[in-house]
Amino acid sequence: MSSKGNLIILSGPSGTGKGTVCKKLFAQNSNITYSVSATTRLPRPGEENGREYYFVSKDEFENMITQNQLLEWANVYGNYYGTPLNKINELRAQGIDVLLEIDTQGALNVMEKAADGIFIFLLPPSLAELEKRIRGRGTETAEVIKKRLDAAIDEIALGQHYNYLVVNNNIDTAVEQITAIILAEKCRTSRNIDIINKIKTEEI
Repeated sequence: MSSKGNLIILSGPSGTGKGTVCKKLFAQNSNITYSVSATTRLPRPGEENGREYYFVSKDEFENMITQNQLLEWANVYGNYYGTPLNKINELRAQGIDVLLEIDTQGALNVMEKAADGIFIFLLPPSLAELEKRIRGRGTETAEVIKKRLDAAIDEIALGQHYNYLVVNNNIDTAVEQITAIILAEKCRTSRNIDIINKIKTEEI
């Protein structure tokens, strides 16, 4: 099958469990690696620079934009988030699948630049469950929670632009479905035309 690594884009409203799904996906699939994004927001407790994010200043981020060093970027709740491009290209050339966990605004930007990307939208079972998960974090103010829920309604409507939809009602099931999507994409005809051409020209 295709030797080039896949570019997998996973997004969905805040609180759908994207982080948990990704951790389990990485644990079960050694050929998938995480694309570390850059951000201007402050680190949360336990986060390390270069692991969860590259934590940079506003000036540093805006310089990356000017130098076209980002696959995508967005301003979310007053902070910049973006995906460094060079590392992604290096990993894919080595046959490694690269997963981007980004918001819908960033994903829509990537759709314009990466025609071969695999776009997966993670949905909550319901808005009520989404609110429960966000409140369960205990890290957001009531005002921020309301903003996230209002934004979630708009984000869910954007799910129609993605290649695949996965409902995260059960973590294990969601991970199984995403793994199946990735495997199926490796077998897509358009990614493997060279195999057809090679076999049809073999001498019998």
